[in-house]
Amino acid sequence: MSETIIGRNAVMEALKSQREIEKITIAKGAEGSVRKIEAKAKDKKIPIYYSERSRMDKLCEGNHQGVIAVVSDYSYCTVEDILDRASQRGEDPFVIILDGLEDPHNLGAIMRTAECAGVHGIIIPKRRSVSVTDVVAKTAAGAAEYMLCAKVASLPKAIESLQKAGLWICAVDMDGETMTKRDLTGPLGLVIGGEGSGVGRLVKEKCDFCVSIPMKGKITSLNASNAAAILMYEVVRQRG
Repeated sequence: MSETIIGRNAVMEALKSQREIEKITIAKGAEGSVRKIEAKAKDKKIPIYYSERSRMDKLCEGNHQGVIAVVSDYSYCTVEDILDRASQRGEDPFVIILDGLEDPHNLGAIMRTAECAGVHGIIIPKRRSVSVTDVVAKTAAGAAEYMLCAKVASLPKAIESLQKAGLWICAVDMDGETMTKRDLTGPLGLVIGGEGSGVGRLVKEKCDFCVSIPMKGKITSLNASNAAAILMYEVVRQRG
């Protein structure tokens, strides 16, 4: 699902192309054309990490010249593609929106559950979020090949476009109404927050309502993929 590109010329060409670049690692203190690569990556809002050159030597074979890029082989879709899939199936759209998820194992588990639950697609942000990597694909156990995933520059804007298409957007939040008391049938977008941070303020403000999962124990939160699974199957239950 991902490939490593090394060397200044190769990374610059990847930046000029339409390839999906997951991240770029730059050697600390690198100068010259690396500065141009850094500037172009920032313009494209690609995550940049800085590392010791000795550590980078261990990460790859060959002369990396102080720059390594990880590019994705996974083919992301658009939000419109997800809505089209629902239309083709003759079903109300069911979309999962992930706000700041960082653990690839969680994304893989969510993809697997979503595929089983009949979700039409997943939306993730371009920044501060895990992408579809080899680890995600392995955890998803084949589901990544079937589950549509859109990567967007702005989750709030993506939510607005879904609302214009007739979807109700629901955030999973501990302050929300118990999930079994809300009507989760019909066109729906379900927002799941990142590990620890939950749903961000700007995203939550765009949502139509919030729901919570009943908690009976002393621990007051669930793993993101577990929470997503419970909510997805509550939607399945309500849809009958």
